[in-house]
Amino acid sequence: MDVRYIHNFLRVVSAGSMSEAARQLDLSPSAIAQQMRVLEGEMGAPLLVRQGRSVRATAAGERLFERGRQLLQEVEGLREWVASDGGGGELRLGTVNTALHGFLPAVMRVFVQRHADVRISVRAGLTPELYTALLQSELDVLICLQPSFDLPKSVCWAELRQEPLVVLCRAEDASEDPLALLRSRPLVRYDRCLAGGRLADRYLRAQGIAPIERMELNSVLAVAMMVDQGLGVGLVPDIGSVLAQGRDVCALPLPSSEAGARRVGLLWMHTSARARWARSLLDCARLYLRPAASAASASDIALQ
Repeated sequence: MDVRYIHNFLRVVSAGSMSEAARQLDLSPSAIAQQMRVLEGEMGAPLLVRQGRSVRATAAGERLFERGRQLLQEVEGLREWVASDGGGGELRLGTVNTALHGFLPAVMRVFVQRHADVRISVRAGLTPELYTALLQSELDVLICLQPSFDLPKSVCWAELRQEPLVVLCRAEDASEDPLALLRSRPLVRYDRCLAGGRLADRYLRAQGIAPIERMELNSVLAVAMMVDQGLGVGLVPDIGSVLAQGRDVCALPLPSSEAGARRVGLLWMHTSARARWARSLLDCARLYLRPAASAASASDIALQ
């Protein structure tokens, strides 16, 4: 049995479409369809059923989907163990852009000092798509936002830091009241399709502030760049000193404790062959972020 067919089956089920899975895998739809027929023959049961232009897993397909992810992790771990002559290998890291442009480079410096023989590949993206890639064994560990849903027991979460909302303004306005700035200056919004943007929008509504809309961007650093150009003020999660680095921008804390905060941390599969590196990365991140990191919860400690 070709395990690549199982990998591609997982992608078909997740995408809900053979054509979309083929596009993601850079294969032709006919090749994917042929692989699925071969896999059904080897399993001795129909795995997919068509619904118009989409497909869904049958009962047998759902069972394969559940066990297939674990199987791929075990195969990958076996391949790495056989090929490795020591502590080397590859760590596939997924990260949100704010971490990539903020604290991640310094954390990776600490990690590489410990594991100089480990190759690292990094994929940036949004937390939901990275989480799907983790479940499909395409990534080994994530630095991402805490998911809003309950995680399965096979997935480990450890918080690294909380990022409260701050008001971004020009340095010349640093002495102004942040709420007054939000009421009187044009707002360069952080995208409301993203968790931080939704958090900011809820805060504005709770304070009864109807901002003067100027533009909406899906990058925290892009918001900071626009503020630097005098285009307005921003309301974004505090991702650290990188917000003001090289810019005439200040980050003002909000006076209200109702603002809330984004939670950023690590996600990895407890059964992953690379779980030891995920735990080492967690340790490196906490060493670097210790002044800003919250204490580990009892559940974090248990997972380690």
